[in-house]
Amino acid sequence: MKEMNLDAYRFSISWSRLLPNGKLSGGVNKEGIKYYNNLINELQANGLKPFVTLFHWDLPQTLEDEYGGFLNPLIVNHFKDYAELCFKEFGDRVKHWITLNEPWSYSMGGITKGLDRNNFGVTLRLPKFTEEESKLVKGSYDFLGLNYYTANYAAYAPYHNSVNTSYVTDAQASLTTQRNGVPIGPKAASDWLYVYPDGIHENLLYTKRKYYNPLIYITENGIDEFDNPKLTLKQALIDNQRIDYYFRHLSYLQKAIKKGVNVKGYFAWSLLDNFEWNSGFTVRFGINFVDYKNGQKRYPKLSAHWFKKFLKK
Repeated sequence: MKEMNLDAYRFSISWSRLLPNGKLSGGVNKEGIKYYNNLINELQANGLKPFVTLFHWDLPQTLEDEYGGFLNPLIVNHFKDYAELCFKEFGDRVKHWITLNEPWSYSMGGITKGLDRNNFGVTLRLPKFTEEESKLVKGSYDFLGLNYYTANYAAYAPYHNSVNTSYVTDAQASLTTQRNGVPIGPKAASDWLYVYPDGIHENLLYTKRKYYNPLIYITENGIDEFDNPKLTLKQALIDNQRIDYYFRHLSYLQKAIKKGVNVKGYFAWSLLDNFEWNSGFTVRFGINFVDYKNGQKRYPKLSAHWFKKFLKK
């Protein structure tokens, strides 16, 4: 990362790696504490600021079995214990905390109500608050983390008195990736990801207007390609679409900043190819190629070289 001229690294801490059964009463895994201490110290030794996400969807299995996960409010105290343990062990060096990554995506229904937000941030698109709710959360965050990948066309779709009313109809909008048969932008590997760089610009301007110009970090932005086992390693490292994606999105980000949006940091998703949920290893988001069949060796793609040049000071 240092060789790529990066100056910050966002990573997640695994809840069960610190608390094997998810509970403080079950004991702390000292090896887990040591692992993250070493990681944070190494980052700082190389001039990289650690940005830590406390929960990126890897719930301890014991809490899923016992409580049904976040569906049960009893889990909140255990999450609070875990968060406070992290702050106690790493807070002297980690100054940027994100409580939950995309809680709507994780819950598909907003089951995170009631979580403690006194000390930590959250990365998501904010809902519309009532006046009473606004008072409850006033002063409760230091920054907003915004993930942006794509955009959809939206059409008004009222669902009042419909037998199909559910959490997916709350927005009263029908979303689509095309209009009059024309896609909103070029398609990536994932079915949901169509390239629309202007969306990050519009999103930032909306957030500036709606939430009184808060401090913002772009916590995720990126594009994937299909994993094609027929390609040679040399061919697999050629990712010109990703370079174009980042160039265009960063250009629109700069445009938003010039209009007064208070963006102080940007994280590309992702540093390495990763396990992409229900897509598994069939797609690759990394700017560095991971050879899954040969000891997880890493090779910089063209986009990694592009970032190195782009970030040269």
